[in-house]
Amino acid sequence: MSRITVVGSSNTDMVVKTPRFPQPGETLLGGEFFLFAGGKGANQAVAAARLGGQVRFVARVGDDVFGRQAVEGFGREGIDCSHISVDPKLASGTALITVNGEGENTIVVASGANAALSVESITKLDLEEDEYVLTQLETPLETVLELVKHTDRLILNPAPATDLPDTVFDGLFMITPNETETQLLTGVRVTDETSAAQAAELLQSKGVQHVIITLGAAGAFYLGPGTSFMTPAPRVAAVDTTAAGDVFNGALVVALARGEDIRDAIAFAVRAASVAVTRMGAQDSAPRLSDL
Repeated sequence: MSRITVVGSSNTDMVVKTPRFPQPGETLLGGEFFLFAGGKGANQAVAAARLGGQVRFVARVGDDVFGRQAVEGFGREGIDCSHISVDPKLASGTALITVNGEGENTIVVASGANAALSVESITKLDLEEDEYVLTQLETPLETVLELVKHTDRLILNPAPATDLPDTVFDGLFMITPNETETQLLTGVRVTDETSAAQAAELLQSKGVQHVIITLGAAGAFYLGPGTSFMTPAPRVAAVDTTAAGDVFNGALVVALARGEDIRDAIAFAVRAASVAVTRMGAQDSAPRLSDL
């Protein structure tokens, strides 16, 4: 298996369950409260490690209890933490999450030390020729742009949704947006396979080699050189969709690092995400191989 490097955020998630989301200015009495390890980068790194990946995580945490607990947790998962730096001033990242009765969520993130993950942390990396690199957008865009220069096997999960310069797409190995992120990047509202194909073609025209659009309970759509297809998701009773996309991406990169073809890799990722949504939490929901 090729080595996997995940570059991204580490957060502590504070979750409240409630029957419905509050309206602006409204206070609701919620239900259960949970404290979970999270952050898109950390979620993806843990998901990949649990599924058998040889994972190295590049991140920045605060000099506080949340940061120390996070790094200890990564070590227990067998993740290489040698490129996790500690910020002496900024707090570790946190996220406030509300989960409604249908398992949908809203998330507000305080980036903290994640916002200080510098370009220098990328230039110090010794990336192997066959190494896959996975990143997201909860760290500075400049750091992501530096990654584009350093590897031709970069998988970009463009979350949270934001505008991106065309230089990100030109020659990018793979991009994995969901419906909301796809609409922001292309202007196409994705509702079915036809609209997903239209949006994917626009991203491909910008220079992306492989486009995977995740469609929640419907599965995922793929467009690559000379081929396209839908991968349906199994029907499950969703409890919490917080880290579904992160588990999908972590599983996807593991399958690719194992040498699986793209169709099998996406099917594996869809199965992993389908298990994750049946569990509460972010990293806690990431399955192991035995769960699949």
